Amino acid sequence: MTDRTARPDGSGAVTAGAPGETDWAAAVAAVRALPPDARIQLICHVNPDGDALGSMLGFGLGLRQLGVRRLRATFPGPPEVPEPFRDLPGLDLLVPEEEAYPAPELVVCFDAASESRLGALVDRLETAGCALVLDHHASNTMFGGINLVDPRAAATSVVAEELLTRLGVSLDAAIAECLYVALTTDTGSFRFEATTPAVHELAARLLATGIRPGDISRRVFDTRPFGAVRLFGEALGRARLEPEAAGGRGLVWTYATLDDLARHGQRPYVLEALIDSVRCTAEADVSCVVKQVRPGEWAVSMRSKGAVDVSRVAVALGGGGHRFAAGFTGRGTADEVVAGIRAELDKALIGA
Repeated sequence: MTDRTARPDGSGAVTAGAPGETDWAAAVAAVRALPPDARIQLICHVNPDGDALGSMLGFGLGLRQLGVRRLRATFPGPPEVPEPFRDLPGLDLLVPEEEAYPAPELVVCFDAASESRLGALVDRLETAGCALVLDHHASNTMFGGINLVDPRAAATSVVAEELLTRLGVSLDAAIAECLYVALTTDTGSFRFEATTPAVHELAARLLATGIRPGDISRRVFDTRPFGAVRLFGEALGRARLEPEAAGGRGLVWTYATLDDLARHGQRPYVLEALIDSVRCTAEADVSCVVKQVRPGEWAVSMRSKGAVDVSRVAVALGGGGHRFAAGFTGRGTADEVVAGIRAELDKALIGA
């Protein structure tokens, strides 16, 4: 059930594609209709970032406040939480994917634009009594039975907070910290275009619970191992600038290999922040980091400053995302992966 009608955003403008009242009502009903002993499985996307983990755990803590007893959270792949998020409340909800409920009464998916982002857990969409999707990616394939997908939302945590409010959950410091980490992650600490007045209003409500934004920001954005600092220096040293790419708007890119990670004793998640150091290049609108995940396979992160819709590039190459932040899985060598990106950039120019 999905009502894809337009409804006003916080500024009074009308935006198409946001969830309609029938969607919200269906989601609330799906939760409230569950029997007391119902099993609820929460799933976020592979290689979870702050929005995926924070939205999932914050929502889980809200369900626990409502009295839900049989509740598990997970994500596909190794059960390793990135270091910046290891102090999040609600981590006790996490189980390895092998321990996820095989046939829950309700499965709730967070921050996943497509089924492929659920990995081996995708079968829960079929075995669950009901599948609910919370997301904010415009490229979402609407794979749930109930889809709360709001492309105008700055983060999935915005959608999660709205549903928690409609369910009658009261914000406490634990829920708020999870949602705040999610919100700051996807807004780049409130620096990206998606940072609207409504985003700041939500942040204010979360801060009013007593959470400490300075401590959270230092943990999430400003702390990394010295080995990661050296790895970043090496990767930035091999960065390449292509001023003629993207119709002359410019492309800057770099890569990091499994050997790089091993040499500096680092885990793959440390590379998620590398794109922020690359994207500041003044001569390029588009930035890209190509991260090896196994021989011949790369996780690709792309950013745009406004001239290129990188989600169009990502979708063309099998991925997805937002206009100015997107990604996909590439195969071949790093040069071959970037060649594929380069070939799509001119077609993704905004206004062309």
